[in-house]
This record gives sequence, structure tokens and C-alpha cells, in this order.
Amino acid sequence: MPRMLDVSDEVRAEIGDEEADRLLVGEDAPRSYDCTSCRTPGDPENDRTSTVLFVGEETAVLAFAHATCIPSQVVSVSEEQLQGAVRSITGDSPASAGGPGAAPQNVPGGQAVLGITSGLILIAGELHPALVVEPTAPIARPGSDGPGDDFLPLLIEQGFIPVTDTSEVPTLLGGWSVLLAAGQLHAVLQPGNDGAGQVAWWQAHQALSVTDGWRAAVNKTQRVLIYAAPVGSIGQQPREDLLRDALDKAAAAGKLVAAAMPLAGTSGA
Repeated sequence: MPRMLDVSDEVRAEIGDEEADRLLVGEDAPRSYDCTSCRTPGDPENDRTSTVLFVGEETAVLAFAHATCIPSQVVSVSEEQLQGAVRSITGDSPASAGGPGAAPQNVPGGQAVLGITSGLILIAGELHPALVVEPTAPIARPGSDGPGDDFLPLLIEQGFIPVTDTSEVPTLLGGWSVLLAAGQLHAVLQPGNDGAGQVAWWQAHQALSVTDGWRAAVNKTQRVLIYAAPVGSIGQQPREDLLRDALDKAAAAGKLVAAAMPLAGTSGA
């Protein structure tokens, strides 16, 4: 009987008391699972296990994760994301190609295409999971007529901090988080308007794969470092040492901002 299964109040509210109780006594809980975050095996009889409910527009999927990876929670995703997560969880989806990904998404200032590159950043002898964000075109402030690029000023207004030294860990940005599900990157979330919960700041058309080392680092730190630079500042670097060098150059030129974000659903404390 699974004695180490956690069903949060919000998950219970979605699935109902009857189903939650069946899970807790072991009737509907799996004997083993692949963690929806780190994708390594788990056993609810021996491992503290979280129930994670992915909710789309029309369907919902219950998944399981190590409690050390992600707490029990409800994760709202688009129907397209949910189907992608289902394929990832069941193993029916081909692995996403590694490297940078881009998707149209609302950013402060309007529609843009944001390139996302994942990598590990060494700071004070510790590897930190990082995402580097660079738009494919200048971002104009709403209502402006000129061709100027206001990407960094708009992010600073959202709480990102200018980076002058990449050897320091960025500060935590409240209300923002990174959605990692089924071992893949799905979205960067920001606070909604008027306290309406989180909305996607960047969202993948197709979930992006990250390396085993990146997943191991994020499972250890429970935070992701987000670096952002204007178009043309970073480029698509084939190696992490070249990516770090590009970040250093952008910081020296005053063209880099950053923030740390917890995984979706974590307190960030």
C-alpha cells in the first residue's frame, strides 16, 4: 500500500475525494512510475511521491513525480501541451531535438519570437541550470512608433536585474516560474494581471528536451537561472563554454539581464 503518496488539496479538489482516497490506499496508484520531472523510476511504496494533475481545456492527466523533484499540484497547460505531455509520459513521442527552440509568445511590449537555449552555468564551483532568452527582432514598447529595442528596459520593469558579473547568482524573481514536465521544458510563467494566477511568458510549441545533466542540476537547485539579451547579442552557440563567453561579453556591454526562478509550483523559499 502506497504510504508515501502526497495528494495536495488542489489536486483533491480537481479529482474528488473518492478518487483521492483510492490513490492514497493504493487502489489506483501505480506500483512504479517514471517521474514526470526527472524521468527516473519511482516507487510510491518507498519514495515520497507527488501526484501532479495536468489540466488542459478539455482533458486532464494525472502523473506522478518524486516529491523531491516537484510538489503535488495542478498544472494548467494548453490542450496541445497536454497532448504532448501525454506522449512524453507514455513514451509515444519522439524526443525533441536538442539545442535552441523558439516560439511566438506574448512578451512585455507585444508579440515576438523568443529563442530559448538551455545550458549549465558554473558559478562558485556549482553548476546551475540556465535558460538564455534572445528575441529574433527588436522589441518595441507598446505605443511607440520608433524602431528602438526596449526588450531589456521592459524586463527590468518586470523585476529582472541588469547583469555586470556572470559569476554571481541572479536574485529570485517573485511570481515567475519555469514549467518542467515529463523531463522536458514547456514554459516560462509570469504573474497574471490582477492576481489572476500565472500565464505563459514563453511557451514551447513542442516541449523542448534538456540534457540529463541539466535535469540533474535543476533537481538539485530547484531553480533555473534566466538570462535575457537583445537580438544579436548571444546567438546560437554550439557549446556551453561559448555560450558562457557570449554571456560575459553581453554583460560587459550592458546588454544582459537575469533572474532566478523556481520550478512551477515551488515556493522558491
